[in-house]
Amino acid sequence: MTVICRRALLKGAVVLLALLPTPSFAQQAYPVKPIRVINPFPPGGPVDVVGRPVFERLREVLGQPVIMDHRPGAGSIIGSAAVAKAPPDGYTLLATAGQHTINLSVYQKLPYDTARDFVSVSMIATGPYVLVVHPSVPAKSLRDLVALAKTMPGKLTYASASPGSGFHMAAERLNMMAGIRTLHVPYKGGAPAGIALLGGEVDMMFSSPAVVLPHVRTGRMRAIAVSTPGRFSELPNVPTMAEQGMPDFDATAWYGLFAPAGTPRDIVSLLAARIDAIVRTPEIREVFRQAGLESAGGTPEAFDERVRSDIAKWAKVARAANVKVD
Repeated sequence: MTVICRRALLKGAVVLLALLPTPSFAQQAYPVKPIRVINPFPPGGPVDVVGRPVFERLREVLGQPVIMDHRPGAGSIIGSAAVAKAPPDGYTLLATAGQHTINLSVYQKLPYDTARDFVSVSMIATGPYVLVVHPSVPAKSLRDLVALAKTMPGKLTYASASPGSGFHMAAERLNMMAGIRTLHVPYKGGAPAGIALLGGEVDMMFSSPAVVLPHVRTGRMRAIAVSTPGRFSELPNVPTMAEQGMPDFDATAWYGLFAPAGTPRDIVSLLAARIDAIVRTPEIREVFRQAGLESAGGTPEAFDERVRSDIAKWAKVARAANVKVD
């Protein structure tokens, strides 16, 4: 074979190799070390309840430890900022709640941009807020409650887990949509707010099923409505806000996973697919059901659409109610 022929064959082989599909980064080497998932809320909260069983399964599927790292403080801002500044390599993730989309509108300064500094991976679970009142409040329905509030502007009180929390914003959304004025009484967490309602310190609140279900069942709280578009399976006789004249009211609580912006799309897609499969298993569905939640899953694109929608929704509520947190 002549030198010219050999050179031609070698050149052709190089061209052919260049045309072959290159294995993606995720396919080549991810993950090769432990994955750290930052939880920006205190231990024992809903993100823990949702995240721990899912991330334990994720460890089994990926073959690497998936470690929950708590970084609470400042309404989830401290932990979120740590993820925003982390290398975008798929080894530092953020497990958080819908509060993530509220902070952009209620905090005067954030050390990150909610829309630009994170990429949505997957929603994990969703659940309703339940609107409950103290038994002394003479309202059996949402219409009754709105009518009562209109007779006594600024007198009915509602508790929240903290200023700018999901519970707070849901109540302000009700004020805005119903044209009423109620008085906000913030507490340091959902559990203390629930205790205040039980004691009659406040008249009503939006809260999570985990906080209020036991007391609704014993009659120590009265459930007026649920905030999701469909009824809640654990309170099948409690109508939705939409059924009671507010078709556009949707304050669904959600929990999901994010990565720093710039994380390779292959890694994001791989994580999303694994989580989607995990949350659909009967075991995880049952864990969520006991916490008053439902499995979510889905694609990064669908989750990102929800995030953008919620940012816009809560910005409108924050402006209307002048909600600001220092």
